[in-house]
Amino acid sequence: MQFKKIATTAVLGASLVMTGALPAVANDRDDKCEQKIRKAEEKLHDAERKHGEHSHQAEKRRQDLERERSGCRMSHDHEHGHDRDHDNDRH
Repeated sequence: MQFKKIATTAVLGASLVMTGALPAVANDRDDKCEQKIRKAEEKLHDAERKHGEHSHQAEKRRQDLERERSGCRMSHDHEHGHDRDHDNDRH
């Protein structure tokens, strides 16, 4: 009987730890994505200011920004079980 109580307590404790830890990891990942996107936006604005909105440098920074945004979307979708390629197949 004592073993069942210990096992139940251990399972319950582990599940509480896991449910509390997962959102923290997701929030950290979201924060890092936001920081990367902000930095890419700043670089784009700098390039536009220095070289012009339609310059080669600004276009490169625009591509970098889109890559960061795309990477964050993919990470977010994967984390939440979304599959963009197959979501459209269901409609």
